[in-house]
Amino acid sequence: MAKGPKDAEQKLNRILNAWRTHAPDKSFGGLTFKQFEAAVAPAQQHRARIVELNEELNEETIARDHADEANGVLIRQVVAGVLADPDEGPDSAIYEGMGYTRDSERKSGLTRKHKEPDKK
Repeated sequence: MAKGPKDAEQKLNRILNAWRTHAPDKSFGGLTFKQFEAAVAPAQQHRARIVELNEELNEETIARDHADEANGVLIRQVVAGVLADPDEGPDSAIYEGMGYTRDSERKSGLTRKHKEPDKK
């Protein structure tokens, strides 16, 4: 039995190719080659559809990434507008709501290291 979809696909293709090449007019397991081919067609159609969907997903991902790049310019423009607004500015609730740290919440960054007394 196949371990996964890729293994199942490879096994199916090997069987189809061998049967087609070596004994296309013989029946095995009560099936002709054409009957077997028709019976396994839905799995092959699903595989083809998965390939199409993955290609569409890749295309949409690329389109989204391009749109996000364009949005980055607009976002910077809006945030700069909030910062420049005399009623809002860098200490406003809207600025914080947009995910930024208000000026009044910022730490100074100054740290003083404590010296430990020499131990002898």
